[in-house]
Amino acid sequence: MRLSLNLPNQITISRLALAIVFFVLLSQYSQQEPSPWILDIGAVIFIVAAVTDILDGYLARRRGEVTPLGRVLDPLVDKVLVCGAFILFTGSRFVDATGHNVTEVSAWMVVVIVGRELLVTGLRGFNESLGISFGASVYGKLKMWMQSIAAPAILFIVAHEEALGAAAGPVKKTLVWLTVVITALSTIVYLVRSRHILEDSAPA
Repeated sequence: MRLSLNLPNQITISRLALAIVFFVLLSQYSQQEPSPWILDIGAVIFIVAAVTDILDGYLARRRGEVTPLGRVLDPLVDKVLVCGAFILFTGSRFVDATGHNVTEVSAWMVVVIVGRELLVTGLRGFNESLGISFGASVYGKLKMWMQSIAAPAILFIVAHEEALGAAAGPVKKTLVWLTVVITALSTIVYLVRSRHILEDSAPA
């Protein structure tokens, strides 16, 4: 059976392709021999991918083309893009000659981000298998906005840190910490929304 993709789903697939290009591009970067243009292009690609996320959701609602495939594929591609970006930020490509990671993203922060996405994906799948709607909350959307702003901003700051001056470092750290805190808080919200799972599982 041939799978037919509507326009919103095609845009989602294009975002996955952009994510792959983004990952390949960043894998070519090295802080030991910095090439700022790589990070600039990477930031632009990430922003374009984030815009397609807004576009496919808008078109799906406007055209009445919200499909089961789209409901699964859209958040999955978002998670691939965001988690992949922050995983790459912790890699050796962003470690300078002194051994310092210039993105200010630590491994434990990535565990929080990726762990949150896996947990919420599991909760969403379980709830919807019971016929319970589990769409993104305002906190989930705020988390996605924060991540989508932080990732390209970190790339831009790393690429031009010297030119941006003394404020660049504190701004970068603030973006990273805000992302982690908002991500963690959004996890708590989803756990509260899923408290019925624990209640139903509790012994009588």
